[in-house]
Amino acid sequence: MKKEKYIGIDIGGSKCSVVSGDLSANILKKVKINTTTFEDTICNLMHILEKMMTPEVQSIGISCGGPLDSEKGLILSPPNLPGWDSIPIVDMLQQKFGIPAYLQNDANACAIAEWKFGAGQGYKNVIFLTFGTGMGAGLILNGRLYSGICDMAGEIGHVRIYENGHTGYGKNGAFEGYCSGSGIAQYGLGSAKEVAEKALAGDREAINVFCKVGEDLGKGLSILIDLLNPEIIIIGSIYARATRLIEPSMRRMMAREALSRNLDAVQIVPAQLGEAIGDIAALCVAYQEYQ
Repeated sequence: MKKEKYIGIDIGGSKCSVVSGDLSANILKKVKINTTTFEDTICNLMHILEKMMTPEVQSIGISCGGPLDSEKGLILSPPNLPGWDSIPIVDMLQQKFGIPAYLQNDANACAIAEWKFGAGQGYKNVIFLTFGTGMGAGLILNGRLYSGICDMAGEIGHVRIYENGHTGYGKNGAFEGYCSGSGIAQYGLGSAKEVAEKALAGDREAINVFCKVGEDLGKGLSILIDLLNPEIIIIGSIYARATRLIEPSMRRMMAREALSRNLDAVQIVPAQLGEAIGDIAALCVAYQEYQ
């Protein structure tokens, strides 16, 4: 009996990856390409898929930034993918390869990946925060993915935490304007990576930036903790790489802002899957049983 395989496609604003894997999220093969125009990128992806496709492949999963319509399989003009307007990617793949294909918001897909294969294993109420270039959340509530009525649940980056200030998600003072790579860059000391390197080297101004990032993250987390009362919040990317710079001020703010009973019940941990999270997330979309 031949072993089942699955294909995952992780579509990002600058890079795309295509992986084949099994039901245990083992990556068997991976190909990366640059994201360019829609036409060229889709052409390249189709070419890669043709080479990866074998009779053992059961389905294809696509993880992509929103907005999108997962039920209809449409990518709906994500801000990091100019020109990708109402793209029926699921129909395109199903017609081309004759197997099921599924589409999911990347924050949701990463939440599923960490829930099933990472730090969220064994929990029923899990929040995953992207904390990368932008800030979004994937919600696992009562053991199921919660997407909302139009696939827009979890857009915590859009919540305004200051009346004015940094811009995130197209809104002055938004959470994403302070707790994301693009938000950290607005302090004027360089990219999030550069600021972290300066802070770790003892630069006082950079340390203060990350202290402020921690405070603002604590504000946003307190909203989620009191609203959803989760067991565990898993935070990826920048937080996972700079936990010790962010965590002290984050926890001080949470102690001030969140209800103590809710705070006592939740763990805050860095994502566990590391650089593999996007690939495993796309495979989890292909499995579909977790949706």
